[in-house]
Parts: sequence; structure tokens; C-alpha cells
Amino acid sequence: MERQAVSRSAMAPAGQLYAQKTRRRARPGQSLLQSVKSALQAVRANKLRSLLTSLGIIIGVGAVIMVVSISESQSAAINQSLSNLNPNELTIRSGSTNTGGVRGGQGTAQTLKQSDADAISAQIPHVTSVSPVANANGQVIFQNQNWSPSSGIQGVYPSELQLGGWSVQEGSFFAQSDLQSSAAVAVVGQSVVTNLFAPAGINNPVGQQIRIRNVPFTVVGVLAPKGSSSSFSDPDDIIYIPFTTAQQRLTGSLYASSIALLVDDQSNLDSVNNGLEQLLRQLHNLSGSTADDFTIQSQAQILQTRQSVVQALGTLLIGVAAISLLVGGIGIMNIMLVSVTERTREIGIRMAVGARSGDVMSQFLIEALVLSAMGGLVGITLGSAGAFIISQVNGSTFVLSPVAVLLAFGFSAAVGVIFGFYPAQRAARLDPIVALRTQ
Repeated sequence: MERQAVSRSAMAPAGQLYAQKTRRRARPGQSLLQSVKSALQAVRANKLRSLLTSLGIIIGVGAVIMVVSISESQSAAINQSLSNLNPNELTIRSGSTNTGGVRGGQGTAQTLKQSDADAISAQIPHVTSVSPVANANGQVIFQNQNWSPSSGIQGVYPSELQLGGWSVQEGSFFAQSDLQSSAAVAVVGQSVVTNLFAPAGINNPVGQQIRIRNVPFTVVGVLAPKGSSSSFSDPDDIIYIPFTTAQQRLTGSLYASSIALLVDDQSNLDSVNNGLEQLLRQLHNLSGSTADDFTIQSQAQILQTRQSVVQALGTLLIGVAAISLLVGGIGIMNIMLVSVTERTREIGIRMAVGARSGDVMSQFLIEALVLSAMGGLVGITLGSAGAFIISQVNGSTFVLSPVAVLLAFGFSAAVGVIFGFYPAQRAARLDPIVALRTQ
């Protein structure tokens, strides 16, 4: 019996004995480590092919990082603009003209009057401040200097100080008595001081006289700088004068361009909005199905609309980047199938000397994961650099979301696992005898 056992051991193939020894010695951790080493060796052996295979992942991840960074940068800019505006402020604008079926833009019809603003102040509850606005444009002259404010010249009530969230840096805002007497006084923004008075060597223009359309005005106050706004114009580049003065000396019109008002609490915006609509329809003699000749807007709605547009565009671009990641995953699967075909004999030798199907499968799966992970890391680097460069060119704040980075990298790794599974499974199912016969 002992001789038969010895003879059977001697007759056993050498590969089978080696396989048995390998199975006894191999541990799960060692097997995984060996698979990682084999995957890295395979990637280094075909550097150019590995780079081209990961190119789709690189482009997709880089695009995701750039799009999310730019989108969050724009959202931060919008939020900054929102912080400079009062969300409790409502603006009433005139309607549009309709001549021969041709409709003009919003505000082309003259329908709002000073009496509308006074009626709102007296009859609508929860309204703390009201001011009609008369817009006037023109060249402003001081000595031998001239300037045209980008935000224009606006005739307003003294309550504009609270409505616009302004504070006075020098002098004071004009008073109610100036409004009643149509006094020729003006309050200027910081940009007007910089561009009109500073070249003449005057940093505090209070008491100085300026001419607007050859009408002399005395500067009684300088506004503190407000900074950036959601619009393209500079909010500090503005001149305020009494509303009645603007009507009589500059515009020559009895109508207001718009009416601004402030609500005491944001929870009352809807009730105030409904009350305004009913009151204005009554004042303008609108009944039945007649359309409103005015529009009520809030600053928060305008900014929320802009933010939703930015988010929608970002979602669209992320979808395009995700398609690029999908294409990159298909490329990985294609190359891995080619690799399995090229290395059939190698797979057969490994299985003949004791490698299990799971070992072969993990080797090719890890190889696909390494390719996608390397592509993800390069894509994150390039995407972050591209987003930083764009932010510097646009003059915006660079924002890099850690969540977006982790999601992009995780998605790229998942692409490698998903698309590498089929080639790895195919390699694991090869018949060692058939594989060894492959030339």
C-alpha cells in the first residue's frame, strides 16, 4: 500500500503537485497583492495603449470637475448678489405697448403715476417704504470734467435710502422738504465721485455744483460703496435726485418708470402682491378680463431664475460628460477583451501551475480598475487646473467641490469594475488545456 501511494505520487504531474503546494501556501491577501502587481506590470508593459484606453475616462472626469466648479462659482456669485439686495423688495413696472398688433417691451407703456405710489403707501398693509422712480439719462458736468453714470440718474423719494439698502458716507440724503419743493439737490454714488470729482482733485463733493442737462444741482450727499450687483451695471455709478425735480426739470413726464416698495416680512410678500394687483387695477380702471398694464417683480425671483438657468446648464453639461465616461468604459472593455485574447497562453500557464479561476478573474478586474482609477486621477488634476484657469480669466472665485471630486473618482472606478467584469469573467472561464495549445 505504501509503495502504491509512493508510485501514485511519482506518477502525478509536476504541475498538479505545484498547484497543490500553491493552494496550500497562498493566502487571500497574498493572492490579491499578486493580482495587483500583475495588473500594474501589464499596464506598464503597454503604456501608450493604457493611456489611450484611459483617455475617455480622463476627458469625462475632467469635464465633470470643470463643469461643477464653474457652476458652483456662478452660484456663489449669484448668492453674493442676493446678499446685496433686499429679498423683501418688490418692483412694479409699467406694461407694454400694443400698436397694430405689435407689442413693445416691458415698461414701454406709461401707466404708473406718483399717485399710485402714494395710494400704495396709504392703503396696503405691511408696506414700510414706497418710492416711485423716474429714470433720466444725461451727461453730468463738473468744471471741465464730464461723466455719464451707467446706472443713470433717478428721481426718487427719500425712502430710497431704506429701499436700496444704502448708507450715506458724506453729507446726507435729501429730505422730504426737498421733495415737496422740487429742490435741485443730488446724492451721488462712489463711482461718480471717482470718475467725475477725483480727476479734479476733490474727494468730498458735498456742497459742489454739477450740471445735468444744463440744470445746476447741488451735491448734498455721497453714498457709501455697495459693491457688485446681479446686473451688468455698477450700482455705485448712480445719482439720486428728488422725484418731483426729475419730473419738472429733466423728464418732463407725469409718469413714473417704476415703483419700488419694501415689505416688512418675507412671509407677507404674497398678501402684499395680491393687494397691489387689486389696488392698481382699481386705480387704472381695469375690470373684467382686461389684462394688467403693470408687472410686479421681486429681486429674489429674478436671482432665483438666473440660478435655475445656471443649474440647468450645469446639469446638461454633466450629462454630456457622463456620456464621455460611458464611452471611456466601453473602450476599457474593448481593450481588456483584446488583452485576454493576446494573453490566452499566459492564462493557461497560470491556471496549470495552480491559479484558480478567481485569481485570473481578479487579475483582469484589477487591471481594468487600475486603468480607470489612473484615468480618474489624471482627469481630476486636469479638470481642477482647467477650472482654476477659467476662474482666473473670468475674474470669478475658484470653487472646487470635494463631493464632486469624490463622485467623479468613484464613478470612474465603478466604470472600470462594471466594464472590466465581462473580460475578466471570460478570462476566468478559459480551459487551461485549450489555452496552453494557443500559439
